Amino acid sequence: MFPREGLIPPVILKYYLYKATKAVEFYRPIMYIYFLSQGLSFTQIVILEAVYNLTTLLGEIPTGYISDRVGRRPSLLIGTVLITVTLVGIGLANSFAELLVLYVFWSMGYNFRSGSEDAWLYDSLTDLSESERFAHVRGRGEALALAIGAVASVVGGYLAGFDLSYPFFVAAAIMGVGIVVVLSMPEPRSYRVQGSDSLQFTESIHIIRQTVENRSIRAFILYYFILFSAVLYVTSIFLQPVFEEAALEMGVPRGQVEPLLGWFYAVVSLLSAALSYNTGIIHQKIGIKGWFLTVPFAVGLGLSSLWFFPLFAIPVLLFVRAIVETSRSLAIQYINDRSGTTGRASVLSAMAMVSSVTVIPFQLGSGIISDVFTPIIALSLAGIVLIGGSTLLIAVSTPFAPPESAKGTPSK
Repeated sequence: MFPREGLIPPVILKYYLYKATKAVEFYRPIMYIYFLSQGLSFTQIVILEAVYNLTTLLGEIPTGYISDRVGRRPSLLIGTVLITVTLVGIGLANSFAELLVLYVFWSMGYNFRSGSEDAWLYDSLTDLSESERFAHVRGRGEALALAIGAVASVVGGYLAGFDLSYPFFVAAAIMGVGIVVVLSMPEPRSYRVQGSDSLQFTESIHIIRQTVENRSIRAFILYYFILFSAVLYVTSIFLQPVFEEAALEMGVPRGQVEPLLGWFYAVVSLLSAALSYNTGIIHQKIGIKGWFLTVPFAVGLGLSSLWFFPLFAIPVLLFVRAIVETSRSLAIQYINDRSGTTGRASVLSAMAMVSSVTVIPFQLGSGIISDVFTPIIALSLAGIVLIGGSTLLIAVSTPFAPPESAKGTPSK
């Protein structure tokens, strides 16, 4: 437990505050509707997402190396500034070409934050001799962020009722507060004493290769970072048009769809917050193995059922989006427990890069299928692929093997 029972260390409070400033994505419930209103097709939307992930592919390892070499806090600062400026640009954009350029900067912003954020937290907990509580603390941070995100979703839906660009501007203003918060976050002592600030790029690549060569990690990368996360990403793209179509068919006036989407995202955030808040308990009671042997198949069955029962789309997507953050926290705990402090941000960034590579064909394929058929068909096929792929991987590999050399508390 923390040094004094019931007292949260100041460094963890700053982490929670940082997560709160990240959570104000007022634009999230209407983002793809906004793009459609700009005249974009589903294929163009997934091209934007593919460019985002291609940028992640090219930028994750270099930005992870920068985090390991220069520091966690400078990387978080660069990322927060890039995202803030990009949100303003998206709200002002009025063409596919402009959005294409902005998506590159948006991705780079998240590149700088992706591995650095989790590496900063794990190293800070290591300073407190509490590294085994990473999933617990990260889960609580996500719960706070999601609860705030629920309110932001509702507000964003109503803001969009006036103008679809307003949620982007308001999100940028509050995201800017995160710059001040990051400046107040200390660099972990564990990072400094391990000598990561002298890490060479070739050494960073070597550390990543050594990590991936660990068989207890390699199979898990295929299972979660390649297959499961790709399907989860696809559901985020098609949730809004599927919801909009269902709402209109139910007789909801077109002007009320955006506020209703805001409420729906709020419910998703609250359910996700409840799960994230209990990530530590899930880790202890169910275990990483139990979670990932159950949840991907539940998601696959739910999505594939939409082929025959399209009216199930709303509850199925509600469940799918609610389990995203808890799954991510448990997956990162698994990787963190099997990697060292030196090069940690590079390793975590490499995991994000792997996901980005895989999701590109999923995005392009689902976009074309949606334009030719419907988004429901695209989601159904994604569910079938998830069930088949997960079954095959479990049959031929060991995604949840114990670590070959424990570098933390082994995951269940």
